[in-house]
Amino acid sequence: MDSIFILLVAYTIFLCLIAIGLIALASMGRFQEEPTPNYEPSTLVIVPCKGKDYSLRENLLSLKNQSFSNFKVIGVVDSEEDPAVEELVYAGIDHMVSYFACSTCSGKVRAITSALMSYPNYQVYVIADSDITAGSDWLKYIVGPLKDDKVGISTTFPRFKPVGGFWSHFKSGWGTVGRALMRGNATRFGWGGSLAFRSSLMDRESLEFFSQSVSDDTSLTKISSEKGLTISYSERAEPVVNSPENFRQFLEWSNRQTALSISASPNVFSFGVVYYSLEILLLISAPILAYLVTPFFLLLVIPEAVKTVNLSRQIPDSRRYAPLIDIILPFFYLANLFKAHRMERIVWRGRSYALQKNRSISISSTNENNNNAANHAIESALENDGASNGWGVK
Repeated sequence: MDSIFILLVAYTIFLCLIAIGLIALASMGRFQEEPTPNYEPSTLVIVPCKGKDYSLRENLLSLKNQSFSNFKVIGVVDSEEDPAVEELVYAGIDHMVSYFACSTCSGKVRAITSALMSYPNYQVYVIADSDITAGSDWLKYIVGPLKDDKVGISTTFPRFKPVGGFWSHFKSGWGTVGRALMRGNATRFGWGGSLAFRSSLMDRESLEFFSQSVSDDTSLTKISSEKGLTISYSERAEPVVNSPENFRQFLEWSNRQTALSISASPNVFSFGVVYYSLEILLLISAPILAYLVTPFFLLLVIPEAVKTVNLSRQIPDSRRYAPLIDIILPFFYLANLFKAHRMERIVWRGRSYALQKNRSISISSTNENNNNAANHAIESALENDGASNGWGVK
């Protein structure tokens, strides 16, 4: 009997420590962002487009109407028949057809590489997904941190605005996980929906590595890291992504995003497993012990109450769902982590890609032989800036 009592006391202390830690994390203040430097280098905003995203016209107009003074927006499509072309023309945004040849890269990386090769004379390049709606100062906030030479890439993370059923609201809560990861240096990664880098980051070797990648943000994060540069996170640059997903669409999206996040920053997996396992342990233990021992164990759910209040503030459009989202989220995200950790392939915009893990920026001789045509195209673009500028632009 005494041993059971001692074990119960020890387990109670352990649960209390978890609760205190969760309260401390949940009570942390808003991310303290440094003032944005006044920095407006010549900037190219690259917008890969495939099909008509929800609110595409609004998104494109928001990217074009920036307070920034020295920039150009270029849309990149797979063909002139792509439905996005009509919206690019309406928005008054130039577009080009993606032409870069690669055997392993995604359609998005192919589009970005085509634009980089066609427009080599800009000081800064910004990648913008076609599903983001940006504020008028978005470009200023995402480019400004690059004034510091120690910064390799500047990025942000979106606010998901629900425009559908419950799972579109759940996505807005799921997105707060990404925002929390961005606030920590150890778990920060480049988010390819809104990311900026100086032209000097993409030297010949880096461009070759990037151009054969599945994920643009994972490869850019790796390039920046291996050059000993930091990642700047700008919360003020946060765009909106209108989200109409149902359960099937959200599940596919969340598993893919988690897999790519783990590829970009392995700490995401270990941090997430520890954090959400402890939270789930507390959620399950508190009501069981309250029933079996004493109702005072219900006090251990205080961290969830604090988290629910904070969550409702972060997702005002989904405030009424905040308590349910807060309970489901740790179970769902832990499942995302384990599923994503085992994934070998992802489906992206209707295409299947093999996940590339533990790639080195140094290109092997085998890869060079397999991609001679691609490498020759890169070399030609780098050595012939004037001739390559603006290929296929309409």
